[in-house]
Amino acid sequence: MGIVHADIGVTLDGYSSGLNQRLEKPFGDFPVEHLHTWMFEHGEDNAAEVAAIVDAGAFVMGRNMFSPTRGEHDPEWKGWWGDDPPYHGPVFVVTHHERDPIPMEGGTTFHFVTDGVESAMAQAKAAAGDRNVSVTGGADTLNQCLTLGLVDELRLHVVPYTAGDQGTRLFAGVPQIGFEATSVRHTPHVTHLTYRRREL
Repeated sequence: MGIVHADIGVTLDGYSSGLNQRLEKPFGDFPVEHLHTWMFEHGEDNAAEVAAIVDAGAFVMGRNMFSPTRGEHDPEWKGWWGDDPPYHGPVFVVTHHERDPIPMEGGTTFHFVTDGVESAMAQAKAAAGDRNVSVTGGADTLNQCLTLGLVDELRLHVVPYTAGDQGTRLFAGVPQIGFEATSVRHTPHVTHLTYRRREL
């Protein structure tokens, strides 16, 4: 049986996206280039961490991570990642609105789960079998998973910038949780921190 791990890029003050997320600015109104420069412009320096993000048998993500729209789904929208998303496995999208599964190239299929994050996690674990499950964001969905005790390993990718107290913040509304630091590695653009959950 695998574990549940979660990866998320955050600013020094704990934000993973700014206000007013939309098609033109998927991560809102703070400079997103600061948040993901380490991944897209310095990928060679962070290759192991980039590969680990999608090394799982199934994935859980929130609606905001999948789509810039709210309310009913846009039937033409199939995610931010083009015809061949990087997941190459089943992805369970937590949403309030039903939609038929979307099979994509490379083995990715987006499934839409309308009965909550616990149901999405249960379906992901069943689909993953002996492999890990990855929570891929965003912060609201990860905060729900942390609150419910569903995450075994938390991997933070911390960039040396602040968001200025605006946006969606990791750990907002999350109760006290114990973690054990298991690894740390840094480059000039990001510090990778890995924590395992433990009992307080």
